Amino acid sequence: MAFLAETSNPHQKAPAAPVTVLLCNLGTPEAATSSALRPYLKQFLSDPRVVEVPRVIWWLILRLFILPFRPKASAKLYQQVWSDEGSPLLVTSRRQQKLLQDSLDSAFGSGQYHVELAMNYGAPSFEQAIAKQRQSFSNRLIVLPLYPQYSGATTASAFDALSAELQRSRWVPSLKFINSYHDHPLYIQALKQSVICHFEKNGRPDKLILSYHGTPKAYLDKGDPYHCFCMKTSRLLAESLELKESEYETTFQSRFGKQEWLQPYTDIRLQQLPAEGAKKLAIICPGFSADCLETLEEILVENKEVFLSSGGESYEYIPCLNEQTSHIELMRSLIEENAFVDHQSTSPKIVDRVA
Repeated sequence: MAFLAETSNPHQKAPAAPVTVLLCNLGTPEAATSSALRPYLKQFLSDPRVVEVPRVIWWLILRLFILPFRPKASAKLYQQVWSDEGSPLLVTSRRQQKLLQDSLDSAFGSGQYHVELAMNYGAPSFEQAIAKQRQSFSNRLIVLPLYPQYSGATTASAFDALSAELQRSRWVPSLKFINSYHDHPLYIQALKQSVICHFEKNGRPDKLILSYHGTPKAYLDKGDPYHCFCMKTSRLLAESLELKESEYETTFQSRFGKQEWLQPYTDIRLQQLPAEGAKKLAIICPGFSADCLETLEEILVENKEVFLSSGGESYEYIPCLNEQTSHIELMRSLIEENAFVDHQSTSPKIVDRVA
C-alpha cells in the first residue's frame, strides 16, 4: 500500500505498473511424505478436468480406495527424486521464473515485467500469485502454462484455477492466455538442439522414443486436441532432425486405472522393441517443460529397467529443456508475441509456424 501513500493526489500521474507474467505448471507436494501427498492427491484427483467420472461415484472411489493407500506408495516414489532443495519440479520452475525475469529485464528494462509462478495443485497457488498481481497494481496479465501441447486436463485446468481467482477481483486485468506452443519454431529448435547435443555426446541410437504423458482415449474422442498436438510436435522434431519414420516413435506414459488410454503405451513398447531389433534407445519427453517424478523416476528408472530386462543394451534419457538458454528464449519470445505493446524485439526472428 506504499504506492497509495505516496500518491497524495489521487488524480496525479502515477508510475506505470508492470505487466504480470504468470508461469504455470502442474504442481508438487510440499514434502515426500504420505501426510503431504494426501492433500496434494486429493486436490489433483478431485479436479473434474483430470478425472471425468460422475462426481458421486468418483467421490466414493477417491476416498475409499485411493486416498487411504496411494499417498504412501507415491511418497516412496517422490523420495527417490527429492533433493536437498526440495521437489525437482518446483526447484526448476523457480529457476525458470528467475531466468525469465532476468531475460525480460535485460531486454526491456527493470520494472516492465514481473514474473510470478503458480501451480494447478499445491503451492505456490493461483490464489497467492494473483494476490501478488493485485498488490503490484498490475492491470495487465500474460499467462503462460508450461504445457507445450494443450490438454483439457492441464492447460484448461490452469485456466479454471485462474478464472476462479479473477472472479474474486474487483478490477479484472487485461488478459492474454497462451494455450499452446506445440509447433512454435523456437520450441522445435530447442528440442532439436537438445537431441543433437545428446547424440554428439552419446552416439546415435537405433531409435528415438518421444514419450508424452497419456490421457484417457475418451478425452480424444470427445474433442481434446492433445493427441494431435503431440503427434505434430513429434513430426516437426523428426523432420528437423531428418529422421526416417523407422528411426523414431511416439508413445504415451503414466496411464492410471483400467480404461483405455492413448496408445502406444511407453512401457509396452519398451518391452517389445529389443525383439524388433532396437537394442539402443534414446528417450525424450517433449511434453514436460521441467523434469519431475514422471521423467526422473518413471522414465529414467522404471522404464529403463523394463527395456534392459527385455533385452535392450543401451537406454539414454534426454533431459527436459528445464533451464536451457534456448528454453528461456522461447518463453521470452512467447511473452513478446503476446505483449500489450510493440517491442523492438531482440529475440531470434520468429517465422510462421509449419502446418
